[in-house]
Parts: sequence; C-alpha cells; structure tokens
Amino acid sequence: MTASPRPETIAMGASRMISLTLNGRPVTAETEGRTNLADFVRDTLNLTGTHLGCEHGVCGACTILVDGEPARACLSFAGACQGADVVTIEGLDDDPVTTELRAAFNREHALQCGFCTPGMLVSARDLVLRLPEADETRIRLGLAGNLCRCTGYAGIVKAVASVIATRRAQGIGPMTAERPLGPVGARAGGAVSAAQPANIAVTALPSSVTTSLAEDFTPAHSFEQSFEVPFPPAEVFAFFGRIEEVAACLPGAVIDAMPSPENVQGGMRVKLGPIATTFRGSARIGRDDATTSGTIHGAGADGRSRTEGLIRYRVTDGATPGTARVALDVGYTLKGPLAQFGRPGLVREVAGRLIAEFAANLEARLGGTEPSPTQARGLDPLKLLISLVSDRLGRLWRRGGPTS
Repeated sequence: MTASPRPETIAMGASRMISLTLNGRPVTAETEGRTNLADFVRDTLNLTGTHLGCEHGVCGACTILVDGEPARACLSFAGACQGADVVTIEGLDDDPVTTELRAAFNREHALQCGFCTPGMLVSARDLVLRLPEADETRIRLGLAGNLCRCTGYAGIVKAVASVIATRRAQGIGPMTAERPLGPVGARAGGAVSAAQPANIAVTALPSSVTTSLAEDFTPAHSFEQSFEVPFPPAEVFAFFGRIEEVAACLPGAVIDAMPSPENVQGGMRVKLGPIATTFRGSARIGRDDATTSGTIHGAGADGRSRTEGLIRYRVTDGATPGTARVALDVGYTLKGPLAQFGRPGLVREVAGRLIAEFAANLEARLGGTEPSPTQARGLDPLKLLISLVSDRLGRLWRRGGPTS
C-alpha cells in the first residue's frame, strides 16, 4: 500500500468524521459512535486481515497496533482513535520482524486454520521487540491473550523463541525506548511509529540495568509509616548499614552489585498470580550517624512500567527501654501500566503490610534466626490485596453488622 499525498475520504453514514493514520497512510472516514475499530477497518476500509472472534476482548484474534501498542480492535471504538497511528496485519507486510516471524511460523508448523494468526503475529512481534531473551515462560505469558484452537501452542512458542534467539545472537537487542502514555492519538512527541520499525536503533539491555536517579526528584505521592522492634536503637541503625542483610528482610529484593557503599544495583521480584516480573534498577544510599537517620533513593523498571522513590528513615528510642522505633517517610512516583493500580490509598495500605513483614524479618534476623521463607518467592501484591479486602470487610461487618 503506497502513501497518498492527501487523506482518503470514505463515506459511511450520518455520524462523525475521524482522521487517523492507517498503515502509514492518512485516512479520513465517517463512522458512527458505536462502531468498533475492527468493524471500521474491515467493513469501511476493506482491510479484512484483522479477524473477529469472540468480540469480547478474550480471544485476541483482532489484535492490532494502536500507537505502537498491541490493542484489541473489538474493544476499541473507532471514534476514540482520532489522530492515532493504527497498524493492521496488512501494514506489517514489509516489517522485518514480522517477516522473520512468518518464516518461523511456517518452519515450526505454528499455524493450521490461520484464523488466530494475524493477531498472534502482532502479539509475537511485540514480544520479539521487548523480551531480552528467549524465555519460554515469558513467551507463553505474553501470548496468553491470544487463543488458538488448532496448534497446541508448542510450535508458536518455538517460532517466537527462535526469532528472539536469532536476533539476540546477531546483536539486535530489545527495544529500550519508554512507551508513551495516554489514550490513543495522544502520543508524546518523537514517539516511534510502529509502521516503520526498520528505522529503530535498538541496543541490548545489560544484565544489570541501571535506571538513572533524578537529582531533583519530587515524588507524586508520599506517606509516613513507623514500626518498633525489641532491640536497642544503635543496633538497629547499624543493621540498616548492612545493605545485603536489609535486602534479605525485604520480600522480593535482589542485589546484583554494589559499585560502592553508597550505590546499589538490583531489583524487586513481583508476583501477581501466574505472572512474575522483576523491576531492575539502582539505588543511592545516605546515612547520618549523628542523627541515626538515612535515605534510600531508588528507581527501577520492568520494561513497561517505571517507578522512582525516596525513603527517609530515622531510628529513635521506642516506647519501652531497650526498643527502637523506625520512622519512615516514603515518597514515590509510578509511570506506565502499573500506575493504574497505584492509587495512593491502596499503595499506602499495601506498603503498610509490606513494612510489617519487613519488620518481622528484621526482628528475626537481629534475634539470630532466618527471615520468613516467603521472602525468596518475591512480593505478591495479589495476596496483600486479598488480605486488605478481607480486613476491610471484617471492619464493616463489626461496625454495622448484617442488615435485613
């Protein structure tokens, strides 16, 4: 499909006109407000490579790219895509990654009836561009939203893994550019067009990613927490200076390297149901012996979401002699898909549970025993949320009881 110097206008009926870029070509068409994007590209623009299956956003057959992101066309209103950059399977004919995937799908017998294949290729392309290595578990998780009735998925997974492995062996790393936020058609300036991936310069991620720390970081949200442990303040403050031991008490914390006593590279394992990921980044540590206080300024990312936070802590005498109180002032900023789950009240309550578990592990460590074995499995926000909901329901029940 060649580019047109002027937008093409297609009459559809009495409603509203929308303009978007479709497979690199400007298009203006009339559409009803209730028309979804899949029907729009199929019935109005005659691009039938996008298939409709369940029409509930479950099967993934209608997956296309909207502003570079895989999206369910059956759940997206065409009218909401004003100004967006839309790429269907037809627009990936000359895309080098999709070309490699098509060959791999044929080689590994990764298709039979072919109905799911357009959406499967779009999702697979996204994985090739994002995953640092051919990890079968992550590939299967990444394709979990694309259903296939025929193949059993084994060939599909092999095909995607082979393309990732081949490209990484050739020195072609994953795409490291941060994806733009906002609704379709609201891309930040300079965003990369998904229709022209051949012009993208990509570099391989190092084994330990260092996320830059803002010198003038101002958190979007903040809260305060505190806890007490039955040990002298001096002993507790000294413990906070031993970073490896502190990390051993924090669920999911991983230390990769310590270039200096003030700088740490590592990550945080997060598990949500069957999905597990690790936020990799760096932290800068400060301590003031005179005031028994310190700071931990860290930033990390998992490829799609990014977070930066500043923790100020101070160790003082506890309520009873021989005990210590640790006061925390936590500030943080979330960006990316994770931000939609980061409501301040929810984060504060989840952090409270996490801090309580850290305090219990700290007390165990200072007492000469090992922290809870749950630490090694990583942070599980789902379990924390279930616990929070149960507690809230319990409080409501105790407050008012059942009503007839």
